[in-house]
Amino acid sequence: MKVAVSRVHFPVTALGPGRRLGVWLQGCSLGCPGCISVDTWRHRVGEVDLDQLLDAVAGRADAAEGLTVSGGEPFEQPEALAALLTIWRKRSNRSALVFTGWEIGEVEPWLGRHPGLIDALVTGPFRADLPQTLALRGSDNQRLHVLTPLGAEFHSYDRPAVAADRRLDVMFDEDGDAWMAGIPARGDIARLRRALATAGHRSSSSAELGVSAA
Repeated sequence: MKVAVSRVHFPVTALGPGRRLGVWLQGCSLGCPGCISVDTWRHRVGEVDLDQLLDAVAGRADAAEGLTVSGGEPFEQPEALAALLTIWRKRSNRSALVFTGWEIGEVEPWLGRHPGLIDALVTGPFRADLPQTLALRGSDNQRLHVLTPLGAEFHSYDRPAVAADRRLDVMFDEDGDAWMAGIPARGDIARLRRALATAGHRSSSSAELGVSAA
């Protein structure tokens, strides 16, 4: 089986408690306006053997204090998502958090087939037209669901966001391109780009480079 993967990174500190393993699956049909992860929309790129991804996750399980899965849209690859979370459950007793743009009713059939694999789930599409006041969420329509006792640590995120919730992890890939993990406050990326321009640097985003969901 093949799985489309945008990136795997450790540690991630801005998407849940502790130093977490982050997995971003590739491909999203939702295309939410204002999404900062446009580079993860395109389908049929970044494909690897599923076993390769599972080996990478298993190899980090001992060091990671949790797993966070985002995208892209994880539930557009339901079998791969189940395999990923199953290997995590076998190798770690730490929590698994999944972000999805689907609503909880759309996810419930998958949850019924794979009970106990997800400890906490953030559901709902990103809405740039709505306020952004809640921790661990990009817009206030999104909902945090604690699904297992292990996910109880996420109850602490069921509150208004504070400044620390908007910190970002900044990473660099092998080409020297920078990317960020986290949930920035509205306007943070624009402010960063203005600061870079003031310092004499040029910047561009995946949206400006013409990334599409096709």
